[in-house]
Amino acid sequence: MPRLSEVTAALDALWPPALAEGWDAVGTVAGDPDAEVGRVLFAVDPVQEIADEAVKLGADLLITHHPLYLRGTTTVAADTFKGRVVHTLIKNDIALHVAHTNADKADPGVSDALAGALDVRVVRPLVPDPTDPSGRRGLGRVCALDHPVTLRELAGRAADRLPATAQGIRVAGDPDATIRTLAVSGGSGDSLFDDVRAAGVDAFLTADLRHHPVSEARETLSAQPLALLDAAHWATEWPWCELAAAQLDEISDRNGWDLRVHVSKTVTDPWTAHAASNHEPLSTFGAPN
Repeated sequence: MPRLSEVTAALDALWPPALAEGWDAVGTVAGDPDAEVGRVLFAVDPVQEIADEAVKLGADLLITHHPLYLRGTTTVAADTFKGRVVHTLIKNDIALHVAHTNADKADPGVSDALAGALDVRVVRPLVPDPTDPSGRRGLGRVCALDHPVTLRELAGRAADRLPATAQGIRVAGDPDATIRTLAVSGGSGDSLFDDVRAAGVDAFLTADLRHHPVSEARETLSAQPLALLDAAHWATEWPWCELAAAQLDEISDRNGWDLRVHVSKTVTDPWTAHAASNHEPLSTFGAPN
């Protein structure tokens, strides 16, 4: 079996830490570099439920997209929820490795996996990495559909093909608008509206869209207003876990490591239920009289 240091070196080649944003916290959070790794679990969030799943699975390494500690801390005491995760992992000899914005920008990366889940063809990065001469790395992806669909049909496709969550897919735009081109960005994407407008796409699918940025994006004058699809943050990033697991499987086979690689199907989206508004004609939507 490979040592942890060998596995993390391979992971850093897939998702170079230098690609991460300056505010990010990526890399190995816990683990002995000389410890052997035989079983690996991928997940989006390093929460207690996932740590417990790693213990039950007998994993030696947990790889998550989201960091456990994004900002500085002065304690890993087990009476804090993050400290409890650390204690659980260390007590059970489980290492934790994080690939966050470095995995967002990688080729292939988080948004490639999202595009693949939606069955749309990646054309180029939405925000290209200026250090990449190939022009393939960067944030988000600009995509083309094999044939035009309505916004309603695209929303239905996203609801069918992304993991189910309480939120589902929120839509801003004419349901009958024709969509030929689409920008996607796994995770929070409303900081990318200027890049989306510059890309000239018909629609943008991302997560965590807020009222004011969406309102302003919809009010911007254009021949066809930008259609927006807002999915749950976790759902837009979970497809990367399957992509990343397949990448590590290929590395394991090539090196004769015989790793057993798993993807957590535990839903760690924090929203747990959804109550729909009354289904009345659109003309009656709004605040009570």
